[in-house]
Amino acid sequence: MANDSNTVTYTGVTSDIKRRVYEHKEKFVEGFTKQYNINKLVYYEILGDPVNAITREKQIKGGSRHSKVKLIESMNKDWRDLYYEL
Repeated sequence: MANDSNTVTYTGVTSDIKRRVYEHKEKFVEGFTKQYNINKLVYYEILGDPVNAITREKQIKGGSRHSKVKLIESMNKDWRDLYYEL
């Protein structure tokens, strides 16, 4: 996820992506996403296994800003909000 200006990104794991993104958009979640106005789904991966999803989350979080931008732009060149396409 990202803020409106695409300067801050957030990576997380959920079993219900539509619900979780909605919670972030509506500021139901205290913490980082609320503080930095993270409100756009700009990239996602669907993994069937929670262990694999957590491993992948850690890989993405451990990467550089540059690697995250490349990953996002591989799926979403214009950084549009993908929430409405789910």
